Amino acid sequence: MQQPFEALKTLLQTDQRFLLIAHKSPDGDAVGSLVGMFHLLKNLGKKVEVVLPDPPAVNIVGFLEGTDCLFYSSDSNAVENRFMEADCLICLDFNAISRVGDMQHLLAGFQGKKVLIDHHTEPENFADITISEVHCSSTCQLIYQCFEGMDLLSSMDQHAARCLYLGMTTDTGSFRFPSVTAKTHKIVADLIERGIEQWKIHQEVFDNNSVNQLQLRGFAVSEKLVLLNQGPHGFPFGYIWLTKDDLARFNYQPGDTEGLVNTILSIEGMKAGVLIQEKSDGIKMSFRSKDEVHVNQFAKKHFNGGGHVYAAGGFSPDSMDVTISKLLSLMHELFPR
Repeated sequence: MQQPFEALKTLLQTDQRFLLIAHKSPDGDAVGSLVGMFHLLKNLGKKVEVVLPDPPAVNIVGFLEGTDCLFYSSDSNAVENRFMEADCLICLDFNAISRVGDMQHLLAGFQGKKVLIDHHTEPENFADITISEVHCSSTCQLIYQCFEGMDLLSSMDQHAARCLYLGMTTDTGSFRFPSVTAKTHKIVADLIERGIEQWKIHQEVFDNNSVNQLQLRGFAVSEKLVLLNQGPHGFPFGYIWLTKDDLARFNYQPGDTEGLVNTILSIEGMKAGVLIQEKSDGIKMSFRSKDEVHVNQFAKKHFNGGGHVYAAGGFSPDSMDVTISKLLSLMHELFPR
């Protein structure tokens, strides 16, 4: 039986039409891995197309330029046609079919070859070739290692390198999370040697805020931050809760609250926190933690979520009040005495 890198290389040597997809509400790693893989395969002479469930945040949407990416949320028929025309589906930066939202029936019913490249825990067994490495800093780093392992780094141009750097820097919190290793920095060094201007990427992604976005973040920290660390029976935990009215007040756009939950962890003594946002279909939750506190299994067990050890998502179909009450009742489980 072929090893995953060998199996992927054999697949890439065939004359097939490839379709690349990533998860809904795509972040920097999803967009970076999607577009990075697009350029890598194009440089190998492959026929490649790209689709997403919905658009990414405004600060990273520019990285999709040149890919003719289609969004299922705005043109479902065209996306369905791309699924029907493709021979091979490459799934990037998600571990479960449900993560592609309304496109999941297309993924589940796809009759061609399926490849999964991802770094989240507990990947579902839906692909013919699965390349999963949970200790990798990002899917973008894993893609680099795939092409390195296949001896195909000759296809890495500045376009691909720029996108892989995007995913690596966003998914590591600008290289400060425990997932960052010496290998991560060696890859970054190689990307810089290939001609990327990493400082420009950082400016484009992190230094491009709207006034509404900054005001929303200021409001969230000053008015909607709750800390539970008071008294002898307190917990080193905090949460920020934002209603639909709060978001509408500041003309919320996708990505405006990206990284906001990390503000909680920056407070002295805090070990974990969650950003709780009211959406049209329920309550979205973004957990973060550090040190000995692991939030992935907590989010999976109680809030229909999961993810990384120190970074996980969750969802509640209940009201904001009910969701917060449930969360508070479970603090003893997250922080056993």
